[in-house]
Amino acid sequence: MLKQRTLKAVVSAAGVGLHSGVKVNMSLRPAAPGTGIVFRRVDLDPPVDLPASALLVTDTRMCSCVERDGAKVGTIEHLMSAFAGLGVDNAFVDVDAAELPILDGSASPFVFLIQSVGIEEQPAAKRFIRIKTPVEVREHDPAGAKWARLDPHDGFRLSFSIGFNHPAIDRTGQHVTIDFADHSYVREVARARTFGFMQEVEWLHENGLAQGGGLDNAVVLDEYRVLNADGLRYDDEFVKHKVLDAIGDLYLLGHPLLASFSAHKSGHALNNLLARRLLASPEAWEFVSFENGDLAPRAVARWLESPAF
Repeated sequence: MLKQRTLKAVVSAAGVGLHSGVKVNMSLRPAAPGTGIVFRRVDLDPPVDLPASALLVTDTRMCSCVERDGAKVGTIEHLMSAFAGLGVDNAFVDVDAAELPILDGSASPFVFLIQSVGIEEQPAAKRFIRIKTPVEVREHDPAGAKWARLDPHDGFRLSFSIGFNHPAIDRTGQHVTIDFADHSYVREVARARTFGFMQEVEWLHENGLAQGGGLDNAVVLDEYRVLNADGLRYDDEFVKHKVLDAIGDLYLLGHPLLASFSAHKSGHALNNLLARRLLASPEAWEFVSFENGDLAPRAVARWLESPAF
């Protein structure tokens, strides 16, 4: 049986919120089977629990933010991506602010934290959402169409393309396909950092965003080039970060997907709209588990061979 997973022990970290700029303390804790991922605002009295759910997302400006009973937790997508990439089904995330720490701007530090304490299997079957019929959302703006789509697939594959019309981005790969039957989340996705443009900083600050952003937690570009002295981590880091975000946003469905995800210029808002559209279309999906691991798709079997992926 392919089993649910949680952490073996508590692990903590501290950092700065990307948008708030405030110091944040965070602890990841084991949780019982069937709990899912639950954020807990421990700075509030009483503490407020916010399940990681696409239906609780209320703000998608430059991040994904969940809200419940007046409490919020934002910039959750990188940690959610790490949980998805390592196959963690159940965990509590204690946090003392309205935003998770950005750390280095990728999912890699969260992967390190999870792997440092280890992952253990639990006595309950892992439940997957299997796509039965295509689901698609589209958005039109002056820059052209944006879209995101889920199709049936015996595994988990993501294809993403971007188009920023920026010389530094144009010189990199702007399309990537990651199929977890063949690719490693840890090696090929997790290290891709968020990115931003110097010319947008004033607008972001006026709107209460990116207060804690900088060269140590993002790839920053001026009108012509990447400003980070160490350059890029991947030749296609920009589009791979979009894949990283999409994995985290889709994990807000509450279960891993058996699907092919494809998108062009999608972001948190469109990813969330796709997740909501799927949940509102019960005929398009079903829950599946694998009592016999030998019958699981190759991508899933390979994915769960080890916590290191």
